[in-house]
Amino acid sequence: MTLLNTALIRKTTLLLVAAMLSVSAMAVDFNQVQREANQGVIEAQAALGSMYFLGQGVRQDYSKAAPWLEKAASQGVVEAQYLLGTMYAEGEGVRQDYAKAAEWYEKAANQGEDAAQYLLGQLYNNGLGVRQNYATAKKWHEKAASQGNARSQARLGAMYYEGRGVRQDYVVAKEWFGKSCDNGDQKGCDLYKYLNQR
Repeated sequence: MTLLNTALIRKTTLLLVAAMLSVSAMAVDFNQVQREANQGVIEAQAALGSMYFLGQGVRQDYSKAAPWLEKAASQGVVEAQYLLGTMYAEGEGVRQDYAKAAEWYEKAANQGEDAAQYLLGQLYNNGLGVRQNYATAKKWHEKAASQGNARSQARLGAMYYEGRGVRQDYVVAKEWFGKSCDNGDQKGCDLYKYLNQR
């Protein structure tokens, strides 16, 4: 057996042992989190719902995630509110319901969750689960954009470019697309470049 093969076998063995220990640690963590969630610990309820939602330490199961996230969300846990909104928007583990998605996103958005602010803005922009309202969409996108949310910055750029809910203004649209690009959004970069070449 060559030295390379021996080193490779050793690395593979270490990797397998680390993986087995990690799975075993997740099982212990899952059992502990589940026990605490059943005892009414809010953080554990949110964690258990997230574990089921993401499939971390347990098989992914949206229908098991929903009740745990709802318990945590109704007690004000912003991450649970956001995930529950996503479940209702996508129909994962619950019946798709944009109105309920908007309710949960709004609760998370009011606590400053920029991803929820973006998605709530999108619901208002498209009239899903709420009455279409560009001014309200703009308000939520501005809140998320002020926190550096690149998707909201791009959406604001699009609103100014199209004149949707705002006075059409290519200069302001270009500024928002530039901010979006600076924050890593390729679509924002492409639209900034397009407006720059006009």
